[in-house]
Amino acid sequence: MDIPNLSNQPIINQPSKSLKIPGKTDYLYYSLIIVAAIAVGFGISRFFPSQSGDSVSQADSLVSNQAAQIVEGEEIKAGVVYGNTSKTFADSAVGVVKKGGVNGEGTHTLDREGGVDQDAALTSSIIDLDLFIDKKVEVDGETNASNKAGWFMDVGSIKILE
Repeated sequence: MDIPNLSNQPIINQPSKSLKIPGKTDYLYYSLIIVAAIAVGFGISRFFPSQSGDSVSQADSLVSNQAAQIVEGEEIKAGVVYGNTSKTFADSAVGVVKKGGVNGEGTHTLDREGGVDQDAALTSSIIDLDLFIDKKVEVDGETNASNKAGWFMDVGSIKILE
């Protein structure tokens, strides 16, 4: 079997494929495509909003409205729980509600047994705490971070004890 001699064959120079450098018009087209994609995405989000985010905010506003109507619409009574009764809160405390916060934090103070260092600063986005001033109550809510008060609680529900 003969092996052909390839060294005698002429080498054909083919021009190499050069890479095209994008020009100003190419950048303009890319920019227009990106802007159009963002606009279409935004438009679709307006026609088909996510259900999870809206239902949570509607549920929170419904609870807030119900709590406000209950407290403002009738005489507050001992033994009745006011506020968000559908949620179980992690923290609970008993004391007398006073106007003004602790060291500038909170709108009200829960005067607890054991002295001033046991007081809790209170705030609430659900309940008007002014309706419970000078009443012995049990509050349920969530503890928030605080730099000035020993305990800072966002009240979710409140029950008059006496």
